Amino acid sequence: MSSLLFQISFFIYFLAATTYMVFFVSQNAKVRKVARTIFLGAGLCHTLTIILRYFEAGHTPITSQHETVSFFAWSVAWCYLSFRWRYTVKNFGTFVSLLTFCLMLLSAMAPKTILPLVPALQSWWLPVHASIAIVADGFLALACIGGIMYLLQEREIKQKRFGLFYSRLPSLDALDKLNHHCLSVGFPLLTLGIITGSVWAKQAWGAYWHWDPKETWSLITWFLYAALVHQRFTVGWRGRRAAIMTIIAFLSVLFTLWGVTYFLDGIHTYAA
Repeated sequence: MSSLLFQISFFIYFLAATTYMVFFVSQNAKVRKVARTIFLGAGLCHTLTIILRYFEAGHTPITSQHETVSFFAWSVAWCYLSFRWRYTVKNFGTFVSLLTFCLMLLSAMAPKTILPLVPALQSWWLPVHASIAIVADGFLALACIGGIMYLLQEREIKQKRFGLFYSRLPSLDALDKLNHHCLSVGFPLLTLGIITGSVWAKQAWGAYWHWDPKETWSLITWFLYAALVHQRFTVGWRGRRAAIMTIIAFLSVLFTLWGVTYFLDGIHTYAA
């Protein structure tokens, strides 16, 4: 049943991304309202999918590549919806819906078989650590999208060729504030995710840190964001430098999630 609901969620996300793209071109307010409604419906259906997957598997469904990417897509969607509840950023939903659909596509391509948990994962720390870490990645993904939008808008302004993006993207100041907000939420969650992972490692393997490739890359990612946050909040970094650093740091997030699993052996390879 969860597999069927996943397919339905995937299709609704596709409809949302398509409708958002139509709105991006047409800038029709009615189309935007429809796109937002469809995206919310996709998020609700996806939530039900994860809940049913939990009951079918008997554990939190964040242990395989299919489940992890699906949960990541769900996190991006709901981080955006929570953000949208308080703030309005012009055409932000278009970019978010495209990323969410791409993540769902990657999840759909991965094997969906439910496998029994290995002993190391049979702990209540699994939902605590994994969910915090992936929700953090959701907010950091929004920051990355904001950085990409910033660079696109800046390019339009510098070249003085006001084409498709200029009138459809927010001001540079609004995008910089978006970056600031998402980092303010995502970085503390990322820190908490690493701390809970260390405590879990102590219980599972007898030590807080093993310098496993995934642990090492998590630390590298943390230092990248720590440097970015420090520069933003104490030195006053803004604009282009902050946008570029946000994108680079998020690439490290993606490598930690997927690259380490496929290219570097370690005690976390059970997630392959």
